[in-house]
Amino acid sequence: MKGDIMKIPLVWKILIAMALGVALGFVLPDVGIRALKTVNVLFAQILKFIVPLLILGLVTPAIVDAGRGAGKMLVTVMLLSYFSTCTAAFFGWGCGIELLPLYVEKGAIGVIGNGKTFAPFIDLKIPPVCDVLTALAIAFMVGIGAAATRAEAVRRWFCEFGGIVKFAIEKAIIPGLPLYIMTMIAEMTASGKIGAMAGTMFKVIGTGWALTIVFLVILYSIAGAFARRNPLKLLWNMCPAYLTALSIASSSAVIPVTLECCRKNGVSEETGGFVVPLCANVHMVGSAIKLMVSLWAVAIIYGLDISIGQIVHFVFLFAVAAVAAPGVMSGVLMASIGFVESVVGLSAEQISVMMTFYLALDGYGPAANVTGDGAIALVIDRFFGRRAKLA
Repeated sequence: MKGDIMKIPLVWKILIAMALGVALGFVLPDVGIRALKTVNVLFAQILKFIVPLLILGLVTPAIVDAGRGAGKMLVTVMLLSYFSTCTAAFFGWGCGIELLPLYVEKGAIGVIGNGKTFAPFIDLKIPPVCDVLTALAIAFMVGIGAAATRAEAVRRWFCEFGGIVKFAIEKAIIPGLPLYIMTMIAEMTASGKIGAMAGTMFKVIGTGWALTIVFLVILYSIAGAFARRNPLKLLWNMCPAYLTALSIASSSAVIPVTLECCRKNGVSEETGGFVVPLCANVHMVGSAIKLMVSLWAVAIIYGLDISIGQIVHFVFLFAVAAVAAPGVMSGVLMASIGFVESVVGLSAEQISVMMTFYLALDGYGPAANVTGDGAIALVIDRFFGRRAKLA
């Protein structure tokens, strides 16, 4: 029985947790909601503690490996992927600014709430070892230095440390997310805020999904121009990879299917075999759009004033931190949480709402990610092709 529960996809666990949260919010007395709030606050502290460790343990070895990689081809793929991910994030943000206010009520949470607040019984603080910007700076310094000096022992230590962090996230954080979201939903229900969030969630999902499709059309129009091929046919050939990732919500697990789709698009096996596995870890266009739409929806319903400077700062940092995040389930979301708090200024409750929007239909992000990988492979094959000599 326990094994069957563990096999339930995360999205269904999230939906069940949301339903339970609504039910508990209606029936529990205030003391019960306060108990759930205590669990929520504790989990939020653990989450804040582990995010810098995730960056240190996963990004550092990735930078070391990149520094020892395959020359010009590697650098080109990395730069294209970073630029594409940032562009997707700005695309999602810009479209969100124009579209979401048309059907999402500004300040809806504050307007609908009944004014009730619930304090936790215990407000335990777990300070992180460093903030996320310090962790990112350390990852770059150690990663570049270890690659330049060939410090294999340092790389091996960070790889093993990263394995420990991944174990903690996969065995504790990810399984705990439904409980975290359930406690948040219960509190929002008891305080009369759930109507605004529930009504917004489906609009956010629909908007994010539609924007990923539009961005893929734009991306393949550009890639098709470079490759001198029909972009619509190229996109059609990528459908198996898109649908597979949509169903299993994973970029890395779909690599064999993505490779086959790239082969149908005329990408050489040599180029595809190098680009696709690499892009599965560095090219996050779908996740970036989904994250920005979720973030902007939270800003609207809470009536937050987020500046352009904050968004630009967040996007550039997030795109770097997301490099090794796909090694962990929902890793892109995990990598962004620290910057959402430190750069954008979201509170714990607002972050949990953003996570709910992001996770409610997780598959369309990875689906766009892997489909976008095919566009990068087309461009790289056009300029390198079989001339590439991989180290």
